[in-house]
Formats: sequence, C-alpha cells, structure tokens
Amino acid sequence: MTGTAPPTREFASVHSTAPQQLRARGRRAGFTLIELLITLAILALLATSAMTFADLAIQRSKEQELRIALRDLRAAIDAYKQATDAKRIPKSADASGYPASLELLVAGVPDASKARGTIIYFLRRLPRDPMADPALPAAATWGLRSYASKADDPQPGDDVFDVYSLSNRSGFNGVPYRAW
Repeated sequence: MTGTAPPTREFASVHSTAPQQLRARGRRAGFTLIELLITLAILALLATSAMTFADLAIQRSKEQELRIALRDLRAAIDAYKQATDAKRIPKSADASGYPASLELLVAGVPDASKARGTIIYFLRRLPRDPMADPALPAAATWGLRSYASKADDPQPGDDVFDVYSLSNRSGFNGVPYRAW
C-alpha cells in the first residue's frame, strides 16, 4: 500500500487548483461586444420574420372574410332572383328579376304571395369588402355588375346581377381580388 496515494491527497490537489480557475473565469465574466452584437442581430432577424408571419396571417384572414362576404352576397342575390321567379316579388315585364340595389337585400321586400305586411329579408346586414377603405359605407365597398353588362367588363346598371371587390391587389393565389 505504499505505492498508492491516500484519497485525501487527491482531494487536496483538486481543490488546490480551484481558486486559480475561479480567478481565470473572473477575468472573463460577462459578454464581449461582438457576442452582444451577434445576439442583437439574431433577435432582430427573428422579430422581422415574426412580423412577416403576422402580416401573412392578417392577409389570409382578410381573404377568408372576402370569400365569405362574396358567397353570402351572391347567395342573397340568387335567393332574390328565385323569389322573383316564384312570383313572390312582383317585377315589370322588362325587368331582369335581380335586386335594384344591395340595400334592398337588407331592407327586404313585401311578399306578394302572402298576406299584407309580410316582408322577405335576404340579408341581416350588408357585409363589407375587407380589402376596401374602412371609412366607406358597406354598399360603397363593392363593385356592381348588372345583368346587361358583360362578364369581362362589369358595369353597374338597373339591377345587381353580381358583386366584386374594388381592390387592385391580388391574392396569395395570384388572382386579382376583382376576379374572385
């Protein structure tokens, strides 16, 4: 047993270098300027990408609102036409059977097949185009196409056959909002 060192001696040698290591670390406490700049650059890059993702989410939400609004408006216009064809709404001989304005879908029309005072409503409220200026009234946010106008050149007229967005921007799918 003379050739091995006692365990207390190893223990003492390990602890004898500890103060030297602590002194060496003490000189290097904190971050260097380069490390701080790199950290700030990474944080700025992450913040920029987070803002980009937030913008994408907002745009997708607006596109979804536009799809829903167009579907609701077109369904109401079609329901008005069906009610006219079913003789529930009176029309003149030269009329197309489509509503004269979008507001008429909300205000309602008297039901000709029922007792007096019965009103047919097609929409609870007029949806607005989410791509349009929020200061405009809901009816002014939509482009109107009459029954007599061509599909490739929609023009307003005596009735409302279809609606479209007045925005000049395009969706994520590359199709202009006007063509949706």
